[in-house]
Amino acid sequence: MILLKDALAQTRRERGLTQEELAARLFITRQAVSRWETGATEPGIDMIKLIARELDVPVTRLLDMPEHYCQSCGMMFTEPDQRGHEADGTETDEFCRWCYDKGTYTYETTMEEMIEDCAPRMAQNMDWSVDECASLLGAILPTLRRWRKSARPNE
Repeated sequence: MILLKDALAQTRRERGLTQEELAARLFITRQAVSRWETGATEPGIDMIKLIARELDVPVTRLLDMPEHYCQSCGMMFTEPDQRGHEADGTETDEFCRWCYDKGTYTYETTMEEMIEDCAPRMAQNMDWSVDECASLLGAILPTLRRWRKSARPNE
């Protein structure tokens, strides 16, 4: 797992930008960028989304995302029994058991409904508001397998 401070500095340098140049694009001070890159402070989720847009990277590249998380709801896998199963009963590394079982999604939903359903639970487990969690999910879900191009799990 890469930390935001490291991902931000690395991505900014890869894009050939100085802290001053990135700050100007974000309408903030160079010192704010410096504090983020040293880990003294962290930007909020809305600023992280702006940074990702300015650096032309998925927001997930800048977040402290775990290696494995559900490709439908974004939930981090913390226990082995949280994973879903394929039609043949084998465990999948891609989906949680609440979103996927027996080789198919457990329920039909839209991305917006998923965000509305998951944001309050996420807020209970994090030190963020429901709105911040909804904003984060709005940035992450479109990058997940279930929500890219097709809602069919085997495509």
